[in-house]
Amino acid sequence: MPDIRLPIHTERLRLRRFDASDLAAFHAYQSLPETARFLLREARTYTQSMETVGRYANFAFEKEGDWICLAVEAKDRPGLLGEVVLKWLPGEGQAEIGWIMAPEARGKGYATEAARALLDLGFGELGFHRIDAKLDALNTGSARICERLGMRLEATLVENWRYKGAWSTELIYAMLAEEWRAGVPT
Repeated sequence: MPDIRLPIHTERLRLRRFDASDLAAFHAYQSLPETARFLLREARTYTQSMETVGRYANFAFEKEGDWICLAVEAKDRPGLLGEVVLKWLPGEGQAEIGWIMAPEARGKGYATEAARALLDLGFGELGFHRIDAKLDALNTGSARICERLGMRLEATLVENWRYKGAWSTELIYAMLAEEWRAGVPT
């Protein structure tokens, strides 16, 4: 895999490595139960947020199992809006994409714009064959983002995993490199 050139610029956003100055803003949204609602973990403690920002700031993307987690901020003003992640999955040429946005950044198209830039990185510079997104069927906001990105719903796994005391239905959206090359809706 080639070196990843950062920051990545989109029309309105800059995707960059996390740094220590992101800790307060990161913890502000990661500590909220509403942020963790559709995640397999609970809201983060301050210590967990410190450890996570440290890991995100020092990522290496060299082999299966590695992650890229990038801070999302507006081009015209510094300040953390959220994060996007690309995980290198086992199996040749496969990855998974995800996003978490701070409450004040939701509903403005930032997650879609940042995720589109990560798909461009994954299929373009990194050369992945397939990128998917896995989400709880109740997470309708993320499902709409997947659809706007041009990802297709591949599977609905009914009550296939249990977390936070309830059975959940998982949706799997995906896109192939050839579909990405053919163009996605804007």
